[in-house]
Amino acid sequence: MLHNRSYDRVYLAKGNTDLRKSIDGLAVIVQESFDLDPFSPCLFVFCNRKRDKLKILEWEFNGFWLHYRRLERGRFHWPSGEEAEAMSISHRQLRWLLDGLPIHQQHAHREVKARTIL
Repeated sequence: MLHNRSYDRVYLAKGNTDLRKSIDGLAVIVQESFDLDPFSPCLFVFCNRKRDKLKILEWEFNGFWLHYRRLERGRFHWPSGEEAEAMSISHRQLRWLLDGLPIHQQHAHREVKARTIL
């Protein structure tokens, strides 16, 4: 699931995607349009034209997860672009996106990697 961070990368399908597609249709987009492996430990995120619904395709061990989110109010801050274009984002940017924020935060704290504990 999304909270166990068992995935390496997150890819957004820029622009809009026909969300009538299910697992097989979205896996074909990942493989043929993005030239990526849908069986890799990655999340592939798709958004509809109205920007109020998301689907996330995830492979785990022996099957696919298809996560679906629908907003009752508001819209996702989704990057525009060609339908056949994937954009790599960080885990943190995905959380921002799911929380209703743009993926580019000017005032976010920078990640700190501690070397030692005092």
